Amino acid sequence: MTTSAELGLPALTVAPGGVATTTLTVRNDLDIVEAYTFEVVGDCAAWTTVEPARVSLFPGTSETVTVRLAPPRSTATRAGEFPLGIRVLPVERPDLVTVPETTVTVTPFHELRAALAPRRRRGWLRGRYRASVRNLGNAPTGVTFSPGQAGEELRFRVTPEKLRLEPGESAEVRVQARTRKLIWFGKPATWPFEVTVGPEERADGKDGKNGDRGTEGKPETAPEAAPAPDQKPVLEGEFLQLPIFPKWLLALLAALIALLLAWFALVRPAVRSSAKQAAEQAVAQQNATPTPPAGAPVGDASGAPSNGNTPGGQTKPGAGKPGTGPGSQGGPGAGPAVPGTGQQFSETIDVQTANGAAGTGSYPVPHGKVLDITDIVVANFQGDQGVVTITAGNKTITTIALETFRNQDYHWVTPIQVPEDQAVTANVTCEAPGTPASGKQAAACHELLNISGTLSDIRPGN
Repeated sequence: MTTSAELGLPALTVAPGGVATTTLTVRNDLDIVEAYTFEVVGDCAAWTTVEPARVSLFPGTSETVTVRLAPPRSTATRAGEFPLGIRVLPVERPDLVTVPETTVTVTPFHELRAALAPRRRRGWLRGRYRASVRNLGNAPTGVTFSPGQAGEELRFRVTPEKLRLEPGESAEVRVQARTRKLIWFGKPATWPFEVTVGPEERADGKDGKNGDRGTEGKPETAPEAAPAPDQKPVLEGEFLQLPIFPKWLLALLAALIALLLAWFALVRPAVRSSAKQAAEQAVAQQNATPTPPAGAPVGDASGAPSNGNTPGGQTKPGAGKPGTGPGSQGGPGAGPAVPGTGQQFSETIDVQTANGAAGTGSYPVPHGKVLDITDIVVANFQGDQGVVTITAGNKTITTIALETFRNQDYHWVTPIQVPEDQAVTANVTCEAPGTPASGKQAAACHELLNISGTLSDIRPGN
């Protein structure tokens, strides 16, 4: 006394995305009423169902159920032969379980998804593109790329020429489109092209879409819904060929040539004629000017002597006296600087001032000397806050807010003269000491004033 079960077909063939069915006949050889449940085992269990999933049989009776196979059209459903088992489990006598088996052949399908980037390129001679492809089929596939163009203006190169992709795998190739000749002048030319992506053709003339395994001699039920036929992706691209010399350059060259012709034909002769006339007039004026007799005194246009004295013996105002420039600030008896006695000079005035107080630093010019200042550099290296005033003699050079600078420099083409016995002074009013590079706030303000220039002897007054 036992339970018997038998599948209707010894082998099945099913396409992903389609449906195949077979039957399972169960017979109750027991002497009791028995219920049976069905469980699919094997690699096909995920997409195989038994309808109904439970039957009850009287002793000596049998019943046939339907086994339905519906593999999805995806990369997870691999092509090939797989065992299929149906476990028939009696509820009352589970020890009498039986498992009838069959073989299921899943046919391969090919599906490729491809893209071209960028779709449009610009260049003089060639454009480079990237073609990506992904195998969405359920079997390894060799992929080829076939670029094409309506005319013969473009030549193509694909690197690598062939790919082999496992299910779900993706890869990328480089596509180069090259024109046969350059465009030197004129408008840009647009060359559209296509790249066909498809499975690699086999040596027997087949493209591998139906797989390598035949189905002759294997029973198969007609699918309920046939999958869509495989298609080869076609990628559209475009190469915009630019001319070597743009159209506006031709207009510019024409304008330059016109200007050169105008220069040599019109402007240059007119310039030469004007220059020649001006030279002839200058020579004529020079020849017309009378030459003074030899030994005559040289004076101004009125015939006055050039020694600074009037005919009556009186001296003109300011004649024979030293200049009244800055060198004359030295008081009675002080004359201008003696040429050749100047020496390079540099002095630093160091002013340290307590918080909230005012301080002064100065450099006095020695007696018999005159100082010509050409450069002054003020250093506020602590970042103090307050005011600094710089004076030279009785003249104020500048007044600066300390918080507006760290280093400030001044330069003069015409030097500032400081006469003897006068001083260069820096007056500092400290409002808040700053923080030097050490990171610790200082207790007092600290400024440096560097003076550069020349120190010369002065000629004693007459």
